[in-house]
Amino acid sequence: MKVCGLDEAGRGPLAGPLIACGVVLPNSKLKIQNSKLYLKDSKQLNKRQREQLYQEIINSGAEVAVEIISARQINNQGIGWANKEIFRRLIKKIEAKKYIVDGNLKLGRIKNSRVKCVIGADRTRKCVMAASIVAKVTRDRLMLQLHKEHPQYGWKINMGYGTSHHVEAIREHGMVKYHRSVFVTTVLRKTIDRFA
Repeated sequence: MKVCGLDEAGRGPLAGPLIACGVVLPNSKLKIQNSKLYLKDSKQLNKRQREQLYQEIINSGAEVAVEIISARQINNQGIGWANKEIFRRLIKKIEAKKYIVDGNLKLGRIKNSRVKCVIGADRTRKCVMAASIVAKVTRDRLMLQLHKEHPQYGWKINMGYGTSHHVEAIREHGMVKYHRSVFVTTVLRKTIDRFA
C-alpha cells in the first residue's frame, strides 16, 4: 500500500517560512548506504546526519514533495491556518492510498478520508521520519540563504528561533519581511513583562 508520511519544520520560530514535506518511500523501506545511520525524527539527529540522510532519501527513488508558506502569509493568515493549509497542499500533490501526518491537527474538510494525524508519528513511521528530515534540511538551507541578506539576526545559527541574540538583534535593528510579526510582538512583550 502506498503510504505518504508528512511532517513540517519551522512552526515556532520568530522568522522564516513554515516548510512541510510529504514522502512516499519505495516499498515502504529505505536502505541506508551508511550502515551507522538510521532514519529517526530529525530532532534526534545532528546537522551532518540530517544532511546525509536527506541525500539518501532523495537518491532512494522516494517520491518527495515540499511546500513552503512564507512569513508574510503567516502574518496575514495566522500560523493555525498555515499549519493546516501546508498539509492540504501536500496531500493534493502526492497520490497515495494513505496519508500519515505527524501531530494532532484537525485538518478540517479534506476530500481524502485516508488522512490520519498521529502524535509521535515522526518517531514511529519511517515515511514520516523521512519527511521530517527533508523538511528540516530544506528549511535550514533556506535560513542560511536568508542569513546572507540579514546577518545581524544570526539565522545561520538560530534558524530563526527566538534565542536571546535574535531577540536582542530585533530590539536593535527592528523586524524585516522574514519576521513573523505576531510571534515577535509576543516575545518582546513577554521579555518586557519579565523585567517590569
